[in-house]
Amino acid sequence: MAGSGRRGRAGRDSLDDRLEKDLEKESERASVSVSDTTARTDIVLVGAGIMSATLAVLLRRLEPDWSITVVERLDAVAAESSSPWNNAGTGHAGLCEMNYTPERDGSIDITKAVSINEQFQVTRQFWAYAVEHGILTDPGFVNAVPHVSFVQGARQVDYLRRRQQALAPNPLFAGTELVDDPGEFARRLPLMADGRDFSEPTALNWAADGTDVDFGALTKQLIGYCVRHGATALFGHEVRNLTRHAGGWTLRIANRRTGEKRKLDAKFVFVGGGGDALPLLQKSGIAEVKGFAGFPIGGRFLRTDNPALTAAHRGKVYGVPAPGAPPLGALHLDLRFVNGKSWLVFGPYAGWSPKFLKHGHVSDLPRSVRRDNVVSMLGVGITEMTLVNYLVRQLRLTERDRMDVLREFAPGARDSDWQLTVAGQRVQVIRRVAGKGGALEFGTTVVGSSDGSIAGLLGGSPGASTAVPIMLDVLASCFADRYQSWLPRLKEMVPSLGTRLSEEPALYDEVRTWSANVLQLNGS
Repeated sequence: MAGSGRRGRAGRDSLDDRLEKDLEKESERASVSVSDTTARTDIVLVGAGIMSATLAVLLRRLEPDWSITVVERLDAVAAESSSPWNNAGTGHAGLCEMNYTPERDGSIDITKAVSINEQFQVTRQFWAYAVEHGILTDPGFVNAVPHVSFVQGARQVDYLRRRQQALAPNPLFAGTELVDDPGEFARRLPLMADGRDFSEPTALNWAADGTDVDFGALTKQLIGYCVRHGATALFGHEVRNLTRHAGGWTLRIANRRTGEKRKLDAKFVFVGGGGDALPLLQKSGIAEVKGFAGFPIGGRFLRTDNPALTAAHRGKVYGVPAPGAPPLGALHLDLRFVNGKSWLVFGPYAGWSPKFLKHGHVSDLPRSVRRDNVVSMLGVGITEMTLVNYLVRQLRLTERDRMDVLREFAPGARDSDWQLTVAGQRVQVIRRVAGKGGALEFGTTVVGSSDGSIAGLLGGSPGASTAVPIMLDVLASCFADRYQSWLPRLKEMVPSLGTRLSEEPALYDEVRTWSANVLQLNGS
């Protein structure tokens, strides 16, 4: 039913160590090669996370002669949102997240779930292509793990039954099952069944085609490929400012270790710096970012590596979001594979900080307030009181409270098996809306200049899982004069590009089987 962490931990650690050493050497080489004068490059990617890494590989395959420079403020790849401990690792495909299948006037709307799944299929095909072409040398970053929706109570069970009935006719969700028998529940999820009172109606939607993704391991491999093929990586360097000139942009960069400052000219800039993207786009002065603001939300998880527990829970199980919780606040109990080792992770419990990055500054939020976005922020402050109240309740949770919440999923959970860990920061987008001040959004948004010389990604989930279609959109909008000539090569990377797989079941079966074989997703 699920992957077993196919590669040994020692092998995975060895690969990660080699990648880190290669990247450290490249960082040292780049530090020497960039002189006090202004250096020049075709492409600058700000942030060494999954978004920049994906775009870097796409551009390297499309235009091998272009120079690419990655600027990362921390000393490692994927040290912020792309770190496996700073995200849930869910290969978001709309299989289990009930906020993607809302009930509207008695019917279940699956539009969002289908859209997310379509995007994930694009990402999954690109990963398979990357493995076949040696870009990714170890497919162990992704494992087959069932995605499961979990509810209790007669009304919620009825919703889940209608949800399954709405999804099943769609080829992307044809394998989704309804499990409402206690015995079958216990067979599939013994940890959650142990000690459970099944006198209350309980049910699951079960999708065997789910995945767990170590986005940190994936990002290291993507960046490593680019470095081996000529890209420059500047670690421990922070973009302090950027200004437009006739041929593109001049970035002012500081070495955070030595204080050395330098300039870098680029024809195109992509800001993939997670929560730091908004302040940098604001500094660029582009009109398209005016009115945008950000609201930071942190997360905390309980985790355990007890082998007896990980063996008894082979799935990612999502519950119903609590009243007032944002969509990304739906509690879930997940099997994770990190560096080849099995873990169980439960959460998220919301946290709050004015920082826009986990390794950011407490001044991030106040410094992001501008004349053009203050009305947007005030509008959200007035209209999102349910969210504010939810965050206040979450911040008041004690250790005992958190364990009590966990026991709603795993009734037999023992305090001694679980430890609390702090996940990454997410900066949710606040967009200016006429007549309302601002609206808080929980998806991902690409903001770019009208001339296509700069673009940046704002927002969070399902971000990483849909990195490839998002970056393809960046290519189409920012390189419109080249995109059509790139299409044949892009269709080699993503065979279904331009096709809705939900409307082409035969093609879906073909690319799904191919990608499952290449990525070694046994049982998917």
